[in-house]
Amino acid sequence: MTTTAKEVCWSPQPGPQTALIHCPIREVFYGGARGGGKTDGVLGKYAIKALKYGQYFNGVFFRKELPMLDDAISRSQDIYPKLGATWHVQPRAWLFPGGGKLRFRPLERVQDADKYQGQNISDACVEEAGQYADPSPIDRLNGVLRSARGVPTQLILTGNPGGAGHLWLKQRFIDPYPLGSKLIKVALPNGKTHTRVFIRSLLEQNRILMHNDPEYLDRLYLVGSPELVKAWLEGDWSAIAGAFFPEFSIAKHVIKPFDVPTHWLRFRAMDWGSSSPFSVGWYAVADGESHDLPRGCLVKYREWYGAVEGRHNEGLKMTADQVGDGIVGRSMGESYAYSVLDPSAFKEDGGPSIAERIAQRGAVFRRADNARVSQRGAMGGWDLLRSRLIGEDDTGPMLKFFSTCTDSIRTLPAMPHDPNRAEDVDTNAEDHAADEIRYACASRPYVRKSKPPPPVIRDISKMTANEAFWSKRVSNGDRI
Repeated sequence: MTTTAKEVCWSPQPGPQTALIHCPIREVFYGGARGGGKTDGVLGKYAIKALKYGQYFNGVFFRKELPMLDDAISRSQDIYPKLGATWHVQPRAWLFPGGGKLRFRPLERVQDADKYQGQNISDACVEEAGQYADPSPIDRLNGVLRSARGVPTQLILTGNPGGAGHLWLKQRFIDPYPLGSKLIKVALPNGKTHTRVFIRSLLEQNRILMHNDPEYLDRLYLVGSPELVKAWLEGDWSAIAGAFFPEFSIAKHVIKPFDVPTHWLRFRAMDWGSSSPFSVGWYAVADGESHDLPRGCLVKYREWYGAVEGRHNEGLKMTADQVGDGIVGRSMGESYAYSVLDPSAFKEDGGPSIAERIAQRGAVFRRADNARVSQRGAMGGWDLLRSRLIGEDDTGPMLKFFSTCTDSIRTLPAMPHDPNRAEDVDTNAEDHAADEIRYACASRPYVRKSKPPPPVIRDISKMTANEAFWSKRVSNGDRI
């Protein structure tokens, strides 16, 4: 009796790749360190599903831009022909025996995901999800994943720490269980539960790469800052590579809320976003006489980080009038020396500007100083912000945040450098709160010269009858 040996085209390595192959969870983030075998794992899983489900397997492999798919396509050409799959160049698609197919496509905007509405997409992978500052295009794919033939649908994301999407990936997949492999449950409005999982992948678990290119690990030590090395080598999401504000520290810059003295100067700053979160901040300037704060220290004591559209309130689009009402409602009858607003909100396009519409609701702002970087001896907004974070040797930081300003605390320390302009922030990142804080620092806040004088208390027995009458009216809170 003779047996015919079959060639093994691909098999998962023990560890993360095997976990991915067997994972039934509908949303998976597969990532961590560089060189963890992520692309191979996804391509292998899709080959297995294509052979199992035949013509009912319909997968799409996405990257933000089409040229970024070259390596994944090249690797698929090492594996899939051995399974009998045929490659079609023009549509960039594999057709498997049995009729299953896998396409390679760009995904840059929500509109790109909408192109697949009405199709039975059983599987979708978005490679290098950290390149997306806004997850909206990825999230929209949930609306096209379906199977009328019972194929278990799945959305797989891959990525590493860092990049414009570091924050939302960390918040969604890493923060609940940093080591991964535990179900993350999300309550849905209909009472049901959506589940996600983080499969952690490290370089040393990719034995094939370590065997074929053992010096790759050594080269990772040369990529840049210690934070970048730690992020790429260890898959450490707490190491923010290339942070624009490494000076920020929760211990130094975040304080417990307190009742802001009424005599402190107060003002507001705002960054407008027509299709992204806007940020409004309420600030006070310390007089140096209370709460252990140096004279002139800025205190951000309230914030409103409102999503006009996108991650924070998906599907919600607030009008400028509603934003104006929200600002007035949150101002609680306080008085402000001034308020500054993103200059783009003052643009007119055949009707009242955003600033004018907000003002009509009672929130009046002036145009903010929008100089981002220093030029010709004048300090730009980022340098003014940084100088306040650093502060003075004898006073410490000159910018503090109430612990309730969660979006400022979340996003400011994670701001990356612009890869093409080191002195500026990467505007593809979630920079809305950072811009608003920059406007506040550039607004030339000042300390009021003195406290208002205390009320003069006179002996009522020595007042005339008329003086005593009005004194009682005032003391009872009557308006005069």
